[in-house]
Amino acid sequence: MEFTAMSSAPQRPCTCLRVAANQSNYLPWKGYFDIIHDVDLFFFYDDVKYTKDDWRNRNVVKMNGVPVWFTIPIGKEAVTQRICDVQIPSSYWQLKHWRTLNQCYSKCLYFAQYAPYFEDFYCRHTWTNLSEMNQVLIRQVCAWLGIDVVFGDSRDLHLTGAKQERVLDFVEKVEATSLLAGPAARAYLDPAEFARRNTDLHFKTYQYPEYPQGKGPFWHNVSIVDLLFRFGPDCTHYIWDSDLIAVSSNETYGCT
Repeated sequence: MEFTAMSSAPQRPCTCLRVAANQSNYLPWKGYFDIIHDVDLFFFYDDVKYTKDDWRNRNVVKMNGVPVWFTIPIGKEAVTQRICDVQIPSSYWQLKHWRTLNQCYSKCLYFAQYAPYFEDFYCRHTWTNLSEMNQVLIRQVCAWLGIDVVFGDSRDLHLTGAKQERVLDFVEKVEATSLLAGPAARAYLDPAEFARRNTDLHFKTYQYPEYPQGKGPFWHNVSIVDLLFRFGPDCTHYIWDSDLIAVSSNETYGCT
């Protein structure tokens, strides 16, 4: 199986201008994909500084009912670099992460459906760039979830400024009429500034139903793989199709 980095240019003409941009994360949680689902154009925003102890190179899975971090080791110099420049110095972690997914989810109903992809990803390819690797995974999960979106890369836009000024430059260059941002962006984005540029600014609200997650307390902030392995294509019922849920809360789908 080939894991070729896809072109950063938009994949098809885009006439609708609902846009979002976010840093690439490692196997993100469901909320990340919910944002992508809600827009027409999604840009990976990796030409900004890498932040330590964040979601760029780690995430959470449930093992025997307990949340467990699985982290990609990177060099100390990463804190001085842009996300797109962060290198992965070794590959020993890849087999470890594959084994972790097996240990956590091999008994889940849909694990076998996705296992061949992840086995190839971790065991037959060596990843050296964090951003490239994250983007490959995110695009693949979007395909599994049936998300129809145009992807872009903020590096192609040569953005200027910082914080809000940089985001304003982004919406102007892509000619966005609507920007969807995460709730944390309320701290530095002023809707009035976007209105002056004829762009509607919306902040995402994360509200999701719980789902059968096996042993232990329920955790919303786990990697998307927790939903994929348990529910397969139907996992969207617990993200944006919650009105379609028809699963008893005590079912575990063969997975603890």
